[in-house]
Amino acid sequence: MLDDIINHYNEAVFDTDKEAAFEVIDNALAEGYTPEDIIFKVVIPAINEMMAIITRDPDANLAQHFMTAQIASEVTEKMLRQFKSPPEIVGRVVIGTAIGDLHSLGKRIVSGCLKAMMIETIDLGVNVAAERFVDEAIAHKAQVIAISAMMVHSATGENGCRKVRKLLNEQGLESGIKIAVGGAPFRFDPKLYKTVGADAWAADGISAAKTIVDLIHEVHANDPH
Repeated sequence: MLDDIINHYNEAVFDTDKEAAFEVIDNALAEGYTPEDIIFKVVIPAINEMMAIITRDPDANLAQHFMTAQIASEVTEKMLRQFKSPPEIVGRVVIGTAIGDLHSLGKRIVSGCLKAMMIETIDLGVNVAAERFVDEAIAHKAQVIAISAMMVHSATGENGCRKVRKLLNEQGLESGIKIAVGGAPFRFDPKLYKTVGADAWAADGISAAKTIVDLIHEVHANDPH
């Protein structure tokens, strides 16, 4: 039964047991469940469950966050190759770590969750210049630029999110491309995202995916086309 598959998958993910999680997925396919079922009825609900856990306990195990995202990303890539027809992409996001910052774990968690939620994710890596964020967002027709910053200087510096905002405003793109930020400095000061010109922030990698999806929907809602 699907409920058993969901429960066993969640147990494996929350135990950070990647091998067990993939065994659950393989068994589900063998029992006749489709790749679409796996993503939309198993993987995405597991992400949502982790979001709920984080809401109840902000200090939830980081290893669980990472494994949830990593498994979700790998399962999704495997399942997408088996879809009967290409899935509808909800939107596109350009993601990277701000210039002057080499931390990548948070960004990797966000990327894994976004892929499972049918968001095309263009990962620019670490130490990304503001100009590149904007240029890549335009080139890929992304609705969101997601900037990770784990250090105060990279979160608040003039060449980080502040400059991305300045460039978007100069080009008249502020309504078509939103900015999401995340990282330790924003958790310490929940109003900091406004100070640096972002549209939204998220406290952790998994809830960041939902924040980004909400921004994508906001852009679509404001698009006259």
